[in-house]
Amino acid sequence: MDLIQRGSQTAKDGFRNEEDIVEKFNNWTNDVEALEWLKIMNYNIDEIEYVRAEILSGEKTDVQVQVTIKLTRLMDVENLQVKLVSNTKGYNQIDKRWVDKYADLWGIPKDLITILKLFTGENKPIIKSPRDKRRMFVDEFELKEQNRLIDWLKQNQSLIVSDILKGRGKFAAEWMLVAQKVNNNSKWTLKPMNYCLNFYGNGEIIISPKGSIKIGKITMQRKGGDGGRETANMLQFKINPALLFD
Repeated sequence: MDLIQRGSQTAKDGFRNEEDIVEKFNNWTNDVEALEWLKIMNYNIDEIEYVRAEILSGEKTDVQVQVTIKLTRLMDVENLQVKLVSNTKGYNQIDKRWVDKYADLWGIPKDLITILKLFTGENKPIIKSPRDKRRMFVDEFELKEQNRLIDWLKQNQSLIVSDILKGRGKFAAEWMLVAQKVNNNSKWTLKPMNYCLNFYGNGEIIISPKGSIKIGKITMQRKGGDGGRETANMLQFKINPALLFD
């Protein structure tokens, strides 16, 4: 808990991108923020011999940090997910895929695959006078279908939240670093991913007023946008990273 409370500070300089984060870690002996991040990760600064950071692409981990300890010469690896936001309500996409990809990942039953494809617009509406001719909102399905979807999400809530936030395998994210710049003020917060899973993923699963799904503090919705391209019909999960500053 001490680490969680300590892991939010005002930054002397803004963070423009992941390259800035990598540069700070690679200059760790002279960088105030990098030293604080390493302390939050439970490292004794005096015992560190070497730190090397690099950007990863296509993984839940955006920045991987390798820390070598002096006496043992053992190297620890820390995987960070980086969220850069410019305002207090900056919603950030954390995962997007075609419904069939999620079906393979989570074993989604066929009837729910059909519902989700109607929800995203991959399949066209099957009701008269839908609010959006491209797709259906969750509250436009029959009540038994709504309940079926909500019940299945509740049964698989932990798995879903872990996969969309943390990921799996050797590149699963262990930390979330949020850097925010509002006007001329910059600040950051670094939290353990397990804290983030509980913070965002615990809570009720409900149908939102706009007809999407809320899983705790996570929004599940049709991707939309993309200039009307086919990819607008993907399923998307979003969070507000700035909530971690509260």
